[in-house]
Amino acid sequence: MNTIAPVLSVLSVLDMASAVVFAITGALVASRKQMDIVGFVWLGMVTGVGGGTLRDLLLGVPVFWVVNPTPVALCLVASGLVHFSAHLVNSRYRLLLYLDAFGMALVTIAGTAKGLDAGASPLVALVMGIITAVVGGILRDTLGQEPSILLRREIYVTASAAGALLFLLALALDLPRLWAMAAGLLTAFVIRSLALRFDWALPVYRPRPGRAPDDGGKIG
Repeated sequence: MNTIAPVLSVLSVLDMASAVVFAITGALVASRKQMDIVGFVWLGMVTGVGGGTLRDLLLGVPVFWVVNPTPVALCLVASGLVHFSAHLVNSRYRLLLYLDAFGMALVTIAGTAKGLDAGASPLVALVMGIITAVVGGILRDTLGQEPSILLRREIYVTASAAGALLFLLALALDLPRLWAMAAGLLTAFVIRSLALRFDWALPVYRPRPGRAPDDGGKIG
């Protein structure tokens, strides 16, 4: 019991920290769209808790912010503060990208760890980490009428998957769980940050001419 309690507290901290970071990114999108304060707090809250909500529903565990409403309160406060301070940031879009990268790394590890704690297999836990990382951003971009993170060529899901995978591999090698979490978090954040800095992208599908209609399906 003494070993479980610190891990649960770390997961709670990760959930709250990631909710706040994602809430700030949602509020920054609201500032770019010149929304009122209601739009700020709504977009911030949905972004902050969206991914974790879907994760917990899929895992069949109590939704984290329903059990403890502190993350929602923190999202509301953070979004409200951004409403009064966003104009002080010269490049809000660049800040948004790097805050989003950090939030993605946080929720990736929190989601993967929570999947393992719920009894899911490593593969399912990895998927839970990715879902937690991307759903909040998808909701933010959809509601804010921004291009979705899934439709951009930038490396995003790949960074999340790499962080979750390294976390799971570190656990398989019997590394202390906190060290494994830190390694996975750093991996996801560094890969995403380098992708932003150097415009990294995975190869994309290139359309090729199909078979002519008069080929008749002939072979050779």
